[in-house]
Order: sequence, then structure tokens, then C-alpha cells
Amino acid sequence: MILQALYDYRLRKGSSLAPDGFEWRNLPLLIELSPAGKITGILTSEVEHLVPQVPKRANTIDPALLWDNAEYVLGIPDQKKMASRDARKYRSRVKAMHDAFRTKIANLSEGARNDDGVKAVLAFYENDALSQLQGFDQSTTIRDKNPNLAFRLQGDTDLVCQRVASVASLTQIDPDAISGLCLITGECTEIQRLHPSIKGIRDKPGSPSQKNIVSVNDGESPAFASYGKTQGYNSPVGKQTAVRYTTALNYLLRKGSPQKLQVGDATTVFWADHDSSLENDFAAFFDEPRKDDPDPDRGTRAVAALLESAKQGVGPVLDKQTRFFVLGLAPNAARIAIRFWQVGTVAEMATRIVRHFNDIKIDEPDNAPLLSLRLLLRATAQPSEKWPGGDPEKIPPNVGGELMRAILEGTCYPETLFHGAIRRIRAEREITYPRVAILKGCLNRKFNSKEKEIIVSLDFANTNPGYRLGRLFAVLERVQEEANPRINATIRDRYYGAFSAVPSSVFST
Repeated sequence: MILQALYDYRLRKGSSLAPDGFEWRNLPLLIELSPAGKITGILTSEVEHLVPQVPKRANTIDPALLWDNAEYVLGIPDQKKMASRDARKYRSRVKAMHDAFRTKIANLSEGARNDDGVKAVLAFYENDALSQLQGFDQSTTIRDKNPNLAFRLQGDTDLVCQRVASVASLTQIDPDAISGLCLITGECTEIQRLHPSIKGIRDKPGSPSQKNIVSVNDGESPAFASYGKTQGYNSPVGKQTAVRYTTALNYLLRKGSPQKLQVGDATTVFWADHDSSLENDFAAFFDEPRKDDPDPDRGTRAVAALLESAKQGVGPVLDKQTRFFVLGLAPNAARIAIRFWQVGTVAEMATRIVRHFNDIKIDEPDNAPLLSLRLLLRATAQPSEKWPGGDPEKIPPNVGGELMRAILEGTCYPETLFHGAIRRIRAEREITYPRVAILKGCLNRKFNSKEKEIIVSLDFANTNPGYRLGRLFAVLERVQEEANPRINATIRDRYYGAFSAVPSSVFST
């Protein structure tokens, strides 16, 4: 279901996404060649370029086509890696990487090798490539930083890897490929053995920066080879289909994506099957504005507009046709863990978001910030010198994903959120705006079918014994604080836990 929705989203976006087999990459340096293969200049570039997709590299040597880093393209070792590894073994590996890069070009079809750009690259390697770099200022950058490099033929605007012959070579059918029934499209096609990598997931220290949703551990082992099938053939997805669903997910996860937000350790992406305003506003409802954000109040306005549209019966709360998808992802060793997957109509999602903000709404203090998910989660975390309001790195694991799931499903908020707020109140003796909002929301979700709903301010008409005892406890503590301004511990510090569980044992004292 997840892959099907991503595949459909790729088809919906059409030409606005990278073509099949290509991706957008930063290429800091471009090597400009004459038709004879001589370097005429090394150009700097600050824009992204459309290049053939980098292969899946699982500790293997597998170069990209006609572009890659300096290790592959020029066989130049990275100086930082040289200092931290066995130099002899590393030099041997870099030589193998460079040889594989050149072999991939040499093995192109005859038509591709006759392309003027490809011929210039082949001639470049026959003309003692490394010696040609001497005298260019960028040679130091290449040696020290191992940047991505690509070739461009003098007088061209396109890169050699973008020329027609190079593009055509990407569609060649692998004679050793295995065909089968694709689980997504239902068509008989070439099956993808190793799915393209997913980028943009916040990593755990020491874990790979690129991971997969679909992969088979130790694919050659009989223990993982169902019916004799290995690796990606255990869950057959067509080669073109795999490229498309990963292209869609990488697009959603790209840097600066408006359809991505970080909730604790879960990276959340969202999209619709047709154009919807909820795609543009979903992140604003839940995310905190950046410090350099030119419009820091956008989220507050978006929430206010949604709440007003719900009252008026207009906007997304009426869209019962468009489906909306929310996918929560988290790093997990070499794979990506699915934290949550929610599917519903735009109207269903909008209604549940409105309910969430109504549940946590309280009388706002002056200049109150938007109660973003990040702010709520930080209210349950221990503070640090950098983060006095709660350190994001100390947010309890999984609680972010559980909170988002509860909002989208309309279920109770996680108990860890409620108890986290209580613990911080007791530890810091500070009842903050976000912590009160958490407590109100959790109680409303938990008891909304049994008790009277807790409103946004003090409810003088609420006759619930627990509510009235809580009011009395607060009055007694306030009297104590005003009578003893410098008191170290109040009745809250001494009796709050017992009062919450067995009030009859506390009030007599």
C-alpha cells in the first residue's frame, strides 16, 4: 500500500520530478573537455544538475555513469580517509573504483561510444588525465575534499552524462536480468534486485546515511531465500517501478521540503492523490518556525484559518474525495523503520487536526507560541544549557511517532507524554503553558466519553470531585506561598503524588 501510493504520487507529479533513472545532485566542479579530450577549464557550479542515478552501494564498488566523486572519476584518494585508514589498502580500493568507472564507460554500446561527448571522455583518459589537472587552482580542492565531478564538452550547455547517447544507454536491458510479476503494477517486467537508496532520514550515529524500505538481509543465505529467491526477488518489484517510488520518496524527503517535518526521532512526510491545500499547510500546523524564517507566524495563522473553516463548514473539512497519506519513518540500522502509516480523506485528516488543537487549547498567555509537536515534546524532556525549555535530544524515544499517530487516528495521546509532563513539573516546579496543554489534552482524550470535557479555562460549574479537590489544593498551595515567600518546599512538593492517588489521606493533614 505504501509503495503503491508513492508510485502513484510519482505519476501524478509527472515532469516536475527527475526522469526515471536520474536524480538531482550538487556537482561543485565540472571538467570541460575539448573534442580531443584535453582539459580546457575546470568550472565551479553552485546549482544542482540532473545526472544518472547513483547505483545502490552496499560496501561494493559500483560507479555512476560519467559522473561521481574524485575517487571514482580521477582515482585520487581522499586525504582525510588516507590519514584514518590503512593507506595501502585504501589506495588499492581507490584504484579499483577508478578502473570500474572507466570500464563502465568503455562497456557502453557502440552508439553511445561514438557520441562526441563520450569520445572526448575516453580520449581524456588516454591522454594522461591526472597530469592535465596540474596548473588548475581547483586541483587542491579535488585532492582535499573529494567533490562530485562531471564532464562537459566545450561549447555544450549539457553535461556529457545528459547527452542523448548517454541517456539512451540507461534504458538498455540487462541480459542477466530476471523477469517476474511486479507486486505494484501487476505487470510482467524486469525485477529490481537491489532497490535504490532512500536519503534524508535522520540517522543514528554510526548508521549508513542511505537506507532502504525494501531489502533482504544476507540475500544469498538459504535462511532468507524464500523458494530459492535471493535479495529483491523475494518481494518482486519492477525495475522502473522501484525507481519511481524511490524518486517520489526522495523528493518528499529532500532538503527544505514543505511536505516533511521532524517529530521526535520520526521523519514524517505527507501527500495527497490530488492537489490539496492540506499538502501545503500540514507542516505549518505542527512544526516550529525556524529562527531565520521570514514569516514566523505562518503556522499560527494556518491553525487559526483551519479552526475557523471548521466552524464555517468550508475548506478542507468538506473534501471527502481526495485521499491524504501520512508516512512516519525512522532510522533502524541499514533499513528504514515504518513508525506509522495513515490513510484517510482530506476531510477526515482536517477534522482530526481540528480536534487535536481544540483538545489542547487553553487560555493563552501573552505572546503564546504555536503549540507545535516539537514544543509539546520538548516540554516533557530534561532541559540543557542550550535548551532550557527541554532538550530535543532527550525526548523519550518513539513518543513523537505515537503522538502523531494519536492525532491522525483520533485516539488517546500516549501515556508517556502525560507522565513526562508531570515529571518535569515535579522536577522543575514550573507549570508551563505547553505542559498544561498536554495535561488538558491527555485528560480530554482519555475521559471524553465518561466525564465532562475540560474547557480552556477555569470551570466554576464543574462539580466533579477530583476537579474541585484540585482547585482546593491549588488555593491552599497559593496561600502557603504568599504566607511564606521564600519557602523551599510547598505542599505540592510534599504531597502532590499522594494527593493525586489517594486525596483522602492528604487533605486531613
